[in-house]
Amino acid sequence: MKKRDDFKRFIVYCLASIVVIAQTAVFAYIWYDFYRGLIFEPFWRKGNWVLIAIYGLISFMFSKFYGGLRVGYLKKIDVFYSMTLATICTNIITYLQITLINRWFLDPWPMVEMTLVQIVIIIVWVWGSRFIYSRLYGARKLLVIYGDRDPGDLIQKMNSRSDKYNVSGKVHVDKGEKAIHQMMRDYEGVIIWDLPSNIRNRYLKYCFAHSIRCYMSPKISDVILMGSERIHLFDTPLLVSKNMGLSIEQRAMKRVLDIVVSGIGIVVSSPIMLIIALFVKLYDGGPVLYRQDRLTLGGKEFRICKFRSMCVDSEKNGARLASKNDSRITPVGRVLRNLHLDELPQLFNVFMGDMSLVGPRPERKSIMHDYQKELPEFYYRLKVKAGLTGYAQVYGKYNTTPYDKLKLDLFYIENYSFLLDLKLLLMTVKIFCQKEVSEGVDENQKNALKNQK
Repeated sequence: MKKRDDFKRFIVYCLASIVVIAQTAVFAYIWYDFYRGLIFEPFWRKGNWVLIAIYGLISFMFSKFYGGLRVGYLKKIDVFYSMTLATICTNIITYLQITLINRWFLDPWPMVEMTLVQIVIIIVWVWGSRFIYSRLYGARKLLVIYGDRDPGDLIQKMNSRSDKYNVSGKVHVDKGEKAIHQMMRDYEGVIIWDLPSNIRNRYLKYCFAHSIRCYMSPKISDVILMGSERIHLFDTPLLVSKNMGLSIEQRAMKRVLDIVVSGIGIVVSSPIMLIIALFVKLYDGGPVLYRQDRLTLGGKEFRICKFRSMCVDSEKNGARLASKNDSRITPVGRVLRNLHLDELPQLFNVFMGDMSLVGPRPERKSIMHDYQKELPEFYYRLKVKAGLTGYAQVYGKYNTTPYDKLKLDLFYIENYSFLLDLKLLLMTVKIFCQKEVSEGVDENQKNALKNQK
């Protein structure tokens, strides 16, 4: 199994190298054929090589950051989208770099043509790489070990990636450890699904001892433990979990980032916000902005500000989350929601200090209370300011269950760093046009609880 995984990594590395080299080769052609001759002070030979190498490095960094090189991990369309976004970012930075070298702007059209050629290369590479990968490695056959919580939703999610997972068996822990250990031999891995800690740990140790691939759904306590610090003062290993939210220096750095980025964002997006306001007003004559009380750090209430995307009397029957085909959403509002442009006025909330750029999304008090009836720990999310974007937004969906949303948000809180904020801000660009991220809850649901109608 280890040799198989090592060879798989080698194949993925080779496939990733092919696309980065191809993209860099296209840039090298454009540089030598067009831009090099226009530079006021031409490069020497090694200078050309360095510039091309820098392009390759930037391309690799953006591709890796956005997940474009994860051929066997993401869907084909996600790999294509990630690689295209990485290529556009790389080419913009490279054009600005060439501009600085020349000390003035040059014709950008060759860069546009280069980008189009590179997108064609990406299309061929994505489908060709997936064909090679799927031929070498089929879906991994998995067994689910579950307890009181039904694994049906998980099985459905994982089997939707039929190219990667084949969850073809499930067994209740009541069957007994000896019988389940026997069953494991017929599978390439197991999923330990939300078992009590004492039972789960026994299966986890068995998998470790026998080199069995193990997927596991972490509990809330596990996520808190992930953010613990190690203490090496004694010969006994210790972990300390401070559980105080962010430190004073982390809060200070976060606030500086909020002020700078939101201030620039307000100035840059002002023309766009004016156009959006005009469209919202002209559609039905109602108010442009939608204000509502939400919860932030420590349960403090504040008035969130968004562009109105629903009809004026949308909440006459009470507050509830938007559903997938919600009739309350206006045509203008649907476009705004799909592109996440309805969130732009929240830059003012960030600038004023009610919110942060990155953090758990703010909930209404009534919906928060609904969640707490089933999940008392949901208020743990209030250890930091609410955010315009966050870990649960980047890696989850609009209709992610409260339990999973809490775990995602706690992972952010327990593993916070300034660099993590920067990463999530850049990753937010990637999810702007992904429909499933903004997809609403099922019809008649007031919130994201699956069993609440």
